[in-house]
Amino acid sequence: MSALQRVLYVEDEPSIQAVAQLALEAVGGFTVKVCSSGEAALEEAVGFGPDIILLDVMMPGMDGPQTMRALREISELDDIPIVFMTAKVQPAEIESYLRMGVADVIAKPFDPMTLSDKVREIWQRCRAD
Repeated sequence: MSALQRVLYVEDEPSIQAVAQLALEAVGGFTVKVCSSGEAALEEAVGFGPDIILLDVMMPGMDGPQTMRALREISELDDIPIVFMTAKVQPAEIESYLRMGVADVIAKPFDPMTLSDKVREIWQRCRAD
């Protein structure tokens, strides 16, 4: 089994992008591709070849659920774990996201020091299934 290396991160808020990218690269040692929209993620994802996709739920244009559905239609990406990152983490909201097929939900604001460990843990759990 290969190690988790490539993270596609889809987030429209530049300050959150910067913190997460720094946390994932500097703390986690991952290669991170940041996309500012669902549309950009669809253009970049196959060429980047992510091991896992972190996806903001609330974005202008294509939101997280719409982006996830579109990514799932791309055969090269249909088995890549997708994790929603959102401030909307009421139990009913999380339950609805999991029913959509996300691997997990990471609450915002997240702790930059533990974000990489959380992502790695989710990825390993998905690989074990």
